[in-house]
Amino acid sequence: MEKTLVILKPSCLQRGLVGEVTKRFEQKGLRLAGMKMCMLTDEILQEHYAQHVDKPFFNQLKNAMMATPVIVCCYEGVGAVDVVRQMAGTTNGRKALPGTIRGDFAMSFQENIVHTSDSLETAAIELKRFFKDEEIFEYKSAAHAFIYAADEI
Repeated sequence: MEKTLVILKPSCLQRGLVGEVTKRFEQKGLRLAGMKMCMLTDEILQEHYAQHVDKPFFNQLKNAMMATPVIVCCYEGVGAVDVVRQMAGTTNGRKALPGTIRGDFAMSFQENIVHTSDSLETAAIELKRFFKDEEIFEYKSAAHAFIYAADEI
């Protein structure tokens, strides 16, 4: 099973969409393995968005991500990284397809409700950035046998 990171951004919290977004991941069949609220710092954001540090929009991005606490989540499932990315939709909310999280709730490129890991390798790095080992939990979901066929896991 893959694990991936989802950050519920300040735009998600401010608009009261935390329950709606987490509900979608749970209804899909992803298992919540870790969740916590935290304030992001300059240091963490420079590391997390290292590829954007020299871009003109970085300070605006950093300020937006520090506007309120965020909720960091670890979800697990077969193909979780790709499933979560597809559910989130394209980064620009105006271009995201209806039915995706961003397509249904975002009108902005930046204020786009969620951050999701873009690959299995990135997910591993990002999960270590936001969670201690003991904050990610292993347990069997009672619904597991009704989410996957026996040959899928």
